This record gives sequence, C-alpha cells and structure tokens, in this order.
Amino acid sequence: MAWAMDARIPVALVADPAGLGAALAGGKVALLASAPCPGDGALAVESFAPEASHSLACACCQGRSPAAVALDRLFQARVRGRVGWFERVVAWVPDEPSQAAVRAALALDALTAARFRAG
Repeated sequence: MAWAMDARIPVALVADPAGLGAALAGGKVALLASAPCPGDGALAVESFAPEASHSLACACCQGRSPAAVALDRLFQARVRGRVGWFERVVAWVPDEPSQAAVRAALALDALTAARFRAG
C-alpha cells in the first residue's frame, strides 16, 4: 500500500484583492505579503521585497532570497509559539516579480521546499 501524504505547509499565491479576502477567510492562515495588504485576519504576517535582478554570481545575491527568508521567519514563529499554529500560507503577490520570487523560493530553496509546497 502506497502512502501519498505531504505534510508541508501549502502556500497559495493570490494577486487580486477579491481573491485575497476569500483566501484569508476560513481557517488558520498566515500571510506572506510583497506589498501593502488590503486584507486581514491572518494569525501571522511576514513581508518581503522582491529582489532586483543582478548579474550572474553577484556577491549580494549569494544568500537566500527575501521570499525564502520571509517564509523561514513565518515557520520559525510558528514552531516557537510566537504566533498561532497556522495550517496554510496565503502569499499576497499582486505583481509578476513577487509571484516569481515566491515560486522560485518554493522550487529552488531547499529549506523552503522542505517546509512549504505550492498549493
């Protein structure tokens, strides 16, 4: 018998204000925001600024991305009991660079991918 359980925290990308209200309603939700947010009701809130595109092997870009670091801060606050126990993350990303930053963090950052999944 095969098991198909994924215990990682789902991250939903939302780009329109109407969708944000619906995504934040119902459930234990954390909010990841790349811009000022028109909604509320999240157990935890973290923000990030999408990074500028620099040349290959740029010294300032060798660390983790701002989106990955923000997701890490959400996770650490959750496990250390500084915020309520959320079951999913809503990413308020109204523009394409912000959406790409969160997608890249979920796909390319090993620590983020171990804790979170697109969903």
